[in-house]
Amino acid sequence: MALERTYAMLKPGVLPRRIVGEIISRIERKGFSIVGLKIMRIPRELAERHYAEHKDKPFFGELVEYITSGPVVAMVLEGEGAVKMLRLLCGATRPEDALPGTIRGDYAMHTNFNIIHASDSPEAAAREIGLFFRPEELVEWSDGNKDWI
Repeated sequence: MALERTYAMLKPGVLPRRIVGEIISRIERKGFSIVGLKIMRIPRELAERHYAEHKDKPFFGELVEYITSGPVVAMVLEGEGAVKMLRLLCGATRPEDALPGTIRGDYAMHTNFNIIHASDSPEAAAREIGLFFRPEELVEWSDGNKDWI
């Protein structure tokens, strides 16, 4: 697999539940490098651009309302096959289909509040990273452990 970057977002509700550290710890233990990380409130216009592909779907309004309802933790992650690997770690979008041991399987009860977003393709990752991070906000680094992960 090739080294790639992906976008992840811990959705509103994760901060108040005090589980940010647990989820980030799981992401790090999997072997991802965090190259961008910030807490932010998403303005409505940005939320609508982020979820533009769902604009004509009946749940679009609820999705935008939810994602703008509180602070999120936005991340850029790097790793081998990062897009696919993160989606596997997150589990199925619908929590009732997410297996135990996945982030959604362990922490989410409702699809509308599934706690984490993960890009679904390298193209989506590049677009989403560009929406939420400026290039100078990303930090490349190496800890010397990549051969062990």
